[in-house]
Amino acid sequence: MTDVKDRIDETIKANDVVLFMKGTKEMPQCGFSSRVAGVFNYIGLDFADINVLADEEVRQGIKEFSDWPTIPQLYVKGEFIGGCDIVTEMTLSGELDTLFDDNGITYDKDMANKIREANA
Repeated sequence: MTDVKDRIDETIKANDVVLFMKGTKEMPQCGFSSRVAGVFNYIGLDFADINVLADEEVRQGIKEFSDWPTIPQLYVKGEFIGGCDIVTEMTLSGELDTLFDDNGITYDKDMANKIREANA
């Protein structure tokens, strides 16, 4: 398991934003992964998508790595942020914008505002 934890750690350190998900950003394979990837795609966020369905070691390893039982899992600048519910809440509250802004991560703020307006 050390090897997979090293691979996970290297991936998280090598990318500003990483989403461990079921499927890919172009073709999510579960509703929760689809929701998060859909938001990120909509706001034009550049993120690394790691398909846990393609590697059983990563699928189990990420849960142990984060001590979080579910997928998807979001990491920003090496920090574990949370899963679908947390990302959804942060998107709607504007906290995700602040997180991205504070970390110098580029995204379309107008599109992020449109998500909030549509859900007000």
